[in-house]
Amino acid sequence: MADSYATMIRSLVGRRCIFVPGVRALILDDQGRVLLQHRSDTGCWGLPGGSVELGETALDALKREVFEETGLMVVSAEPMALYSGPGQRFAYPNGDEVQCFAVAFIVRRWEGVPRADGIEGTQVRFWSRDRFPGNLAPVHVETLADLERYRGMFLLSGENCSK
Repeated sequence: MADSYATMIRSLVGRRCIFVPGVRALILDDQGRVLLQHRSDTGCWGLPGGSVELGETALDALKREVFEETGLMVVSAEPMALYSGPGQRFAYPNGDEVQCFAVAFIVRRWEGVPRADGIEGTQVRFWSRDRFPGNLAPVHVETLADLERYRGMFLLSGENCSK
């Protein structure tokens, strides 16, 4: 498999901050619980997702990332919000820095049985929306909060959602 776009850029710039377009999946079960994965690299719980590769659409990337990380096939997805800006900047444990520009999708229709890939995630689990784990990935906290405020109108990070 060819190196990802982010890996190629990383080889040119080292650990310096790079801008990464990405996707996040808010996968809901029939009880309205959200699927989170326990990340191998950070030890945090977070949403399945990742980088958009060259030649991919955001929806293509969502389907690929969800399948790779959870084994689920996305049947349909609704774009919910766009996350950008300095609040989306973070460093991985290896020192690589990124600033995300990510589209979050709500996935209510999916097929398969959730399973961790054993590489990026050690486990996957549906969580009640009033009982998320304490060690959430910081860049996903706003996304999970926005799910509660979402009323069918696309959101922008930092936007006052009470309008």
